[in-house]
Amino acid sequence: MPHLVILYTPNLDQPAPEGVDMASLCRALADTMLAVRDEQGKQVFPTGGTRVLAYPAAHSAVSDGGAAGIAAGLGADYAFVYMNLRMAQGRSALVHQRVGEALNACVKERFAAQLAQRPIGITVQVDEGHEVFDAKNSSLHPLFQNK
Repeated sequence: MPHLVILYTPNLDQPAPEGVDMASLCRALADTMLAVRDEQGKQVFPTGGTRVLAYPAAHSAVSDGGAAGIAAGLGADYAFVYMNLRMAQGRSALVHQRVGEALNACVKERFAAQLAQRPIGITVQVDEGHEVFDAKNSSLHPLFQNK
């Protein structure tokens, strides 16, 4: 934990300005998460546990299928991005807000061209969950214990 999962319409898997470099977006979001600090100035998320995963939807239907976009002269090629950050319990409301605002700022910067040029919806959601079972097996964490 934390895991940021991105689901998106596959029409974003094309060159800019219509599309988005998802690998670069994932790296930018992970770096954003790692930069967030709590009230004491400590890094909120462990480096070895921070993950960002992006998946194009195999099938999708967005809004009205393009009718309003065509009428507005923007075309019918709607896009959608859903980002959900799931983190373990125990962080303050201020940390939740900082994380959400930081991710949203990164998203707004990275999607500025798409927001200006095409019909696109982007959701950034942060969830804190109560795990009923949580097992972790990792050889990543030891790499960052001395940082």
